[in-house]
Amino acid sequence: MSQEPSKTRYSDAELKEFKDLLLDKLRSSKEELAALATSLSSPNANGTDDTAGTYKTLEDGSATLEKEQINQLAARQKKFIEQLEAALVRIENKTYGICRETGKLIPKERLRAVPHTTLTMEAKLKQ
Repeated sequence: MSQEPSKTRYSDAELKEFKDLLLDKLRSSKEELAALATSLSSPNANGTDDTAGTYKTLEDGSATLEKEQINQLAARQKKFIEQLEAALVRIENKTYGICRETGKLIPKERLRAVPHTTLTMEAKLKQ
C-alpha cells in the first residue's frame, strides 16, 4: 500500500498502536532471554556420573555444544531487545516508521510484521 504523498510521519494514534506492539514484543523477548539465562546457569544434572567414562565424555561434549547454542540464542535475543528499545526511542522522537535510506514512510503492514525495522522493502532489497 502506498502512503499519502503529503504524509511524512505517522500520527500520534498510529504511533501508540506501534508502541503497544513493541512493548508487547519487548516483554516477551525479555522473558525468553531470562529463560535462556536460567538454562545457562542451571547445573547440568543428566545423571552420567556412574556410567562409563566414554559415555560421560560424549555427554559432556553434548552439554558444551548445547550451552554454546544457548549462548548464541541469548546474544541474538539481546540484539533483538536492543532493536526494539531503539524503535521505542524513535516513537518518542516521532521518527518511527520513516525509512533511514529513502526517507519514505515504511508501510504499516511491514511495521506490524517487523516492528523494529528501519528500512522499506525497497531499501532492504538494495542492500
